[in-house]
Amino acid sequence: MCRWAAWSGAPKYLEEIICDPEHSLIDQSRNALSCKTSVNADGFGVAWYGDRKTPCVYKDVRPAWSDPNLLQIATHIRSGHFLAHVRASTGTATTRDNCHPFTHDNWTFMHNGQVGGYDKVRRRLDNMIPDDLYRHRIGATDSESLFLVALAYGLKQHPRAAMARAVFEAEALSRYAGSTPHMRFAAGWSDGATLYAARYASDSFAPSLYYRVYEDGVMVVSEPLDEARGCWMEVPQGQMIEVRHGKVTQTAFLSDEELVEA
Repeated sequence: MCRWAAWSGAPKYLEEIICDPEHSLIDQSRNALSCKTSVNADGFGVAWYGDRKTPCVYKDVRPAWSDPNLLQIATHIRSGHFLAHVRASTGTATTRDNCHPFTHDNWTFMHNGQVGGYDKVRRRLDNMIPDDLYRHRIGATDSESLFLVALAYGLKQHPRAAMARAVFEAEALSRYAGSTPHMRFAAGWSDGATLYAARYASDSFAPSLYYRVYEDGVMVVSEPLDEARGCWMEVPQGQMIEVRHGKVTQTAFLSDEELVEA
């Protein structure tokens, strides 16, 4: 599995999440506490929004703790909206193109989890991506496929329902292939103004997901960055949060009515 963290609020230096906390994202890349694999060394990435509509992205295949350029960037880049990720591969190659976050236009997506039996359903999942979006597929991961399928289902207009439909249809492919766990999904995505995050699994073992409200913004993480446990709120399984203007709204990831329509 992977670890990730996101910030939405007043501008912060990237180092305030990636480097500085006692259990920073770099620390989690070699000492994660709330996932099956404690080491997440199959690459990293960070996407941040500035004056332009589209995000800037920096990725590499090295472990996050060993990249001096990441430390330089984190020390000097300040943003009010950014998403960072350290990767532990669930089967696909360790390449830059497979590192999260993934972007398209002004949208950014990163994921912790897996589509069960991805090697058996990859072609069917890719077939759900229309040609105008498939040409933007640069890697080989299930996560990138989910992102592009969600865009095809109208992510820009329906950020919750489109992502949920992509997840549930990918889960259906996995069930058809007979692979377990069918779906593990803790993801964050954003259009640069609103941050979305959801926690879901086809069984009772959804990847961890927390958020914390500060005076100047909201942080969403795979696991808490410090020992102030009472300040971190766990997102319940099957729920989604929306962060905008420092406010957090929690809803069901997909309502029964939308599931029937999908």
